[in-house]
Amino acid sequence: MSITGTELTAWLASLLWPFMRIGAMFSAAPILGARSVPIRVRILLAFMTAWVLLPVLPQPPVVDLISAEALVISVYQIFVGLAMGFILQMVFAVFIIAGQSIAMAMGLGFASVVDPQNGVQVPVVSQAFLIMVTLVFLALHGHLLIIEVLAESFKLLPVGPLVPSRDGLWQLVTWGGSMFAGGVLVALPAVAALLLVNISFGVTARAAPQLNIFAIGFPVMILVGLVFIILTLPTLTSHLNKIMMQAFSLIQSFVQAV
Repeated sequence: MSITGTELTAWLASLLWPFMRIGAMFSAAPILGARSVPIRVRILLAFMTAWVLLPVLPQPPVVDLISAEALVISVYQIFVGLAMGFILQMVFAVFIIAGQSIAMAMGLGFASVVDPQNGVQVPVVSQAFLIMVTLVFLALHGHLLIIEVLAESFKLLPVGPLVPSRDGLWQLVTWGGSMFAGGVLVALPAVAALLLVNISFGVTARAAPQLNIFAIGFPVMILVGLVFIILTLPTLTSHLNKIMMQAFSLIQSFVQAV
């Protein structure tokens, strides 16, 4: 059995370019893109995923791998993968913003820990939200949905020397605004309750100036904040499900627009 250079190039291209898109997405996506996950593990997972999806992926164009056109295709696949991972990363950022809003309102903004996923300082409330959302995401088989979305992206946007469109880039930019809106929506019940408590303490301080309002208000604010965090925990699943569906639909529309 003889293998020609064209056949070998086509086989390498059919595996290499999907591997680039998948690897770029895994490096930017939540959980898999965490700093606690070694780079070798990400590369191995991306290679295995590309190998498994290889039989169902469209055939890429036959291009010399050492050429300017191949470089453009490679850069474009990395860009598409990073964009898809960025969209999914913003889903988890919604709950980090919600936790930061609640922590600042209840007076725990100074209590920060290192987020192992992003390697930055976040309030303990955000870290608690992030852990719970990660567990819910895995329980809802979100990691399998990511692989399904990846396979669908190759059907909607096959490998080729394409140029990103203005509509696709604009959808990617406007998704950041949805992140802040979703974070406010998640934190709204607790923040509204803490605002009412602050207003009541302000009225009390005006009515009784001799009362040490700071000694009483700080523990009450923390207690009220914790109570409303516990009361809003059952809604995290519905919020995550809604935002994830929006993210997956955005990925599909972004790929089609591009």
